[in-house]
Amino acid sequence: MAMTDITGATLIGSRDISGEATFYAVDPSSGAALEPGFHEAGAAEVVQAAVLAAEAFPLYRATPPEVRAAFLEAVAANIEALGETLVTRAAHETGLPVARLTGERGRTTGQLRLFASWVRAGGADEPRLDSPLPERTPLPRADLRMRHIGLGPVAVFGASNFPLAFSVAGGDTASALAAGCPVIVKGHPAHPGTSELVGRAIRAAVVEAGLPEGVFSLLTGTSNDLGGALVADPCVKAVGFTGSRTGGLALCRIAASRPEPIPVFAEMSSINPVFLLPAALEARAEALATGFTASLTMGAGQFCTNPGLVIAMAGAALDRFLAAAGSAVSSAPAATMLTPGIAGAYGRGIEVLEGRAEVAEIAHGNEGGPNSCRPALFVTEAAAFLREPVLSHEVFGASSLVVRCTDADEMRSVAGALEGQLTATLHLDAADHALAATLLPLLEDKAGRILANGWPTGVEVCHAMVHGGPFPATSDPRSTSVGTLAIRRFLRPVCYQDLPDELLPAAVQAGNPLGLPRLIDGKPELSGEAQR
Repeated sequence: MAMTDITGATLIGSRDISGEATFYAVDPSSGAALEPGFHEAGAAEVVQAAVLAAEAFPLYRATPPEVRAAFLEAVAANIEALGETLVTRAAHETGLPVARLTGERGRTTGQLRLFASWVRAGGADEPRLDSPLPERTPLPRADLRMRHIGLGPVAVFGASNFPLAFSVAGGDTASALAAGCPVIVKGHPAHPGTSELVGRAIRAAVVEAGLPEGVFSLLTGTSNDLGGALVADPCVKAVGFTGSRTGGLALCRIAASRPEPIPVFAEMSSINPVFLLPAALEARAEALATGFTASLTMGAGQFCTNPGLVIAMAGAALDRFLAAAGSAVSSAPAATMLTPGIAGAYGRGIEVLEGRAEVAEIAHGNEGGPNSCRPALFVTEAAAFLREPVLSHEVFGASSLVVRCTDADEMRSVAGALEGQLTATLHLDAADHALAATLLPLLEDKAGRILANGWPTGVEVCHAMVHGGPFPATSDPRSTSVGTLAIRRFLRPVCYQDLPDELLPAAVQAGNPLGLPRLIDGKPELSGEAQR
């Protein structure tokens, strides 16, 4: 079977599992069903994939860094080898433009290669050694050596809004594989053909690397029961999820109720507040409106970092911003949303805001075709926002609410009342620094990433990035789903005390045969220092 074939099968290890076609991908721009039909995986397929993953885990987690890194690089190369077949299919299944998807493919392969380099650099092991102190009083210290190992098989749920970068070979999969964990992906039902293509690319890399077949499986299906069964399976040891708050919390409940509870790293809900501080707003209200509208309407607003809330002080400068932003939103074209379900949810969210007496409509964008997003901008007073929790609910799409504050104290009150967020943004000039200094401690408690004079849409894949935040932005505020720090979600530390050197794993052996950077007694290791 060629990597570019789409058959509608579930991929379990090296096997294609086919059956009666039960669902089809839909082109959201037309509503037309796309061939082929796809097999709905069930409980039996979950068990098969989970058992294979559990069998593969001891062998896969023991692979040397170079083997694992080369495997990740092979996955990236195979995805690129799919060529335009992948991008074209993704465009049909999501309504996203080819240019956007081409960039997303580059991000996907780039993060796989970033994790490969991080594994080579010792990022999966992070070894630490504390030298024995036999003469220390009142108690001697033993020889202590620590490294990290993978948690075990990881269940990954593909996201609807990023069919490549947060899906089958996305950040959750890349970081779990880098950690030495087999992965079972529950593909998103909105883009099953895209998922199968990428799944075949990963499976081919598994074969090329000579790894156990259970290192990767892909389950296709539309039912919530399929995802629930995957999280409940005793072979699965962690979960990565990007999606709705309802879906994420449902998986958290299943994981917590198991005889052996497991962690769920769920990215769920964020409205990404943007604070327009007075001096910056006075100096460039119209320019801020232009940048805001571009960020708001990008990709029909279907980004987890979309600026869904703007906070500013009442006055002539804010009026100028509202006039310019309203004009830009009014002329903004409608854009096709990812699925009919997402388009329907967006429409219901807009209706809620339109029906609130304390909310005024500033502008709506142009009408569009089926499953389209008509951009929308609203305004309310800070007192109403603080009083009505519904105004802080996420509307997934190109909708934003401006909160008008009377003074700095009310702005701080709004900041303090926010739920957990992925991002918070400050637009400021030098004269705003004193106010910003009082907002920063509040925003540090609320968000995983704080920006100055930028827009939250766009997440760099690098070492310092945090794409996470307090609940409900994520289910675990200590984690990130983007950047090399994401690997820590799927690792756990193991300490070895006074073990003979020949029994120690290579990462912490005296001679450092893997050549990894290590800490010895809290300091970077010098050549030959670990010898004993």
